[in-house]
Amino acid sequence: MLLAFDTSSAAVTVALADPVSGNVLGSSTTVDALRHGELLAPAIAEVLATAGVGVKELTKIAVGTGPGPFTGLRVGLVTARTMADVLGIEVVGVCSLDILAKQSSLALPVAVATDARRKEIYWALYDGPAADGSRRRLEGPAVDKPAEVAHVLAGLPVIGRGAVLYGEVLGATATGASAGSAAGTIGAVGDEPEVVEYPSAEVLATGVVTGTLQVTAPDPLYLRRPDVTMSGGPKSVLPK
Repeated sequence: MLLAFDTSSAAVTVALADPVSGNVLGSSTTVDALRHGELLAPAIAEVLATAGVGVKELTKIAVGTGPGPFTGLRVGLVTARTMADVLGIEVVGVCSLDILAKQSSLALPVAVATDARRKEIYWALYDGPAADGSRRRLEGPAVDKPAEVAHVLAGLPVIGRGAVLYGEVLGATATGASAGSAAGTIGAVGDEPEVVEYPSAEVLATGVVTGTLQVTAPDPLYLRRPDVTMSGGPKSVLPK
């Protein structure tokens, strides 16, 4: 079984999929930017229990690699590596912006913009979907002030939380939902698609199984230094 999760945004999203058919057997998404470390393990346990799958039945793990804030992103990547090491199974990474781009149902080129805090966005540009539903990344990922990339994103449909927060500055329309992206969206207006704010673990899982998402090593895409510097360990108090 394939376990997939992403903690690169305010959402903690987990999904379990059949590694052959790609059918999603269970999923969970909770939006809480401050509790990734508390929420991920229980969410994984809940998804496995709901599907009636034991942890030893896992054969592969897929994890979103960001870009995203240091603390939240680190929770997902450390968990993925630790589980894979203990179980002796493969772990792969996928750029979280690629996941969001794949969530778009639009047959057009799209941009992805997520909240990078500090009044900045993580962003990337994507071609229209291929016949298999995959999208080729044309530019990015990068981190910038919205006004600095408004000329690049203007006129494009934009996927992600960044479009909700800075749509007016970007001159962009937040849009682009598809199946598997219901969690962490805002309501649709009329016949317009729902707005996709956060990566979907369901889309991550099915994309890895079908080969429509490019996999990499499970290494973090921070793009900048962390807001909080992690301690390098205790300092010696012995005289030199």
